[in-house]
Amino acid sequence: MQLVISTDGTARCLYSEAIDLHLLGTLDIRRGSHVEPIASGRWCVDLSPVGGPLLVGFSSRSQALAAEEAWLLAHWLAR
Repeated sequence: MQLVISTDGTARCLYSEAIDLHLLGTLDIRRGSHVEPIASGRWCVDLSPVGGPLLVGFSSRSQALAAEEAWLLAHWLAR
C-alpha cells in the first residue's frame, strides 16, 4: 500500500485494509472511480470523480479493476 503524506499533514492512498488508517486520525474516504459493466457486456472505468478519463473495452471486471488501480497510482496518487 502506498501512502502519500502532504506537507500539511494530509494523507492520500488507494484504500486497502493493509493498514488501519483510523490510527492516522479522522478519515475522509472518497470514491476515485466507478467500475461498471456496459451494454456490450464489457467493462468500463469512469475516473471522473478524480478528474480522469473514461477507460472502456475491458473483457473482464478484474482487467478493469487492474486498469483502475494502475491509472490511480500513476496519475492521482503521484500528483
